[in-house]
Amino acid sequence: MGQIVEVSFKGRRKDYFIAEFEVRPDWHVIVEAERGEDLGRVSATGAIAERKCTGCVSSCAPPPPERRVLRRAGPEDLQRALALRADEARVRRITREKVQKHGLKMKVSDAEWQFDRNKLLIYFTAERRVDFRELVRDLARTFRTRIELKQIGVRDEAALLGGIGRCGRELCCSTWLREMKPVSLQLAKDQRLSLNPSQISGVCGRLMSCLIYEHDAYVEARKKFPREGKTLNTSRGKEKVISVDIWRELVVLKDDDGARRTVPLNVLKAEVARAAEGDAQTPGRPAGGGNAGGNGTNGKGRRTSAVERSSTSPARSTTPTGRLTSGTRSRSWARMQWRVITASRARPCISSSGWTSTG
Repeated sequence: MGQIVEVSFKGRRKDYFIAEFEVRPDWHVIVEAERGEDLGRVSATGAIAERKCTGCVSSCAPPPPERRVLRRAGPEDLQRALALRADEARVRRITREKVQKHGLKMKVSDAEWQFDRNKLLIYFTAERRVDFRELVRDLARTFRTRIELKQIGVRDEAALLGGIGRCGRELCCSTWLREMKPVSLQLAKDQRLSLNPSQISGVCGRLMSCLIYEHDAYVEARKKFPREGKTLNTSRGKEKVISVDIWRELVVLKDDDGARRTVPLNVLKAEVARAAEGDAQTPGRPAGGGNAGGNGTNGKGRRTSAVERSSTSPARSTTPTGRLTSGTRSRSWARMQWRVITASRARPCISSSGWTSTG
């Protein structure tokens, strides 16, 4: 059994064949067609062609290709192929006239002669299903060959015809991009691009294929930044994240008063870390405070007894009924209020992304 080769034809059409002799890439060869012969260019050989061939991926896939490469194309074959390419302009013109005659809502994109003129392949686009049976009969009588009409999408039409994109270069789909993956609007949103259709659409009117090229880089870069709308504890207190610039690594913050500032990412991380450490080290009660009874401190680190404290602290005066006076009640209320405030102090919480916010 010979080697498997990939042969490309006009446009994006390609197929796989068996070559029983040595074949090299970029050779023009004559291959077996469905009914006759066709001419194409070898685009891959050997192991590369075997991996790309869908019939050779697994044992449960369809059998390998059965059609063979007949021979290498000579100068006369190439001249004949050029003449056929030149005649395809006439075919497109006549086909468009026939379409208008039959009143069909379809757009003829391109035409392709088979090398032996036994088949004529016509590509068209249409928004809906078209009944072109009468058109096929009319074209068969006109060109006296087998007619095949193939409906394609607008993206396939752009790849078939080629063109210049917004970047000033040839379309990726018509040059090197052989597999067009689906592109969604979410890709443009993740990259913070304008959602204006005229700016993110290609010549085909669909979203540009290049939107998917840098999407993974944007997703990885945004993981280092806090999300917009999140509130962070910084050196200036609570601030809300307004926007981020992943390429210059800048973050725009806004405090409760509405003042905005732009901070580098590394500086913001340092501020959040210091704020989290400060909250964790805040004491639960004021230094030097003692209990109502027992031993305490005198503020200089030396423990004092209840007798010593009684001589230095104001006496607790009571009324004849045994109730505390107003001055004593105010001091007791202040101490109780301090305990409540320190107990309910918001403790710092750290999210899975590494950014600290208030709980």
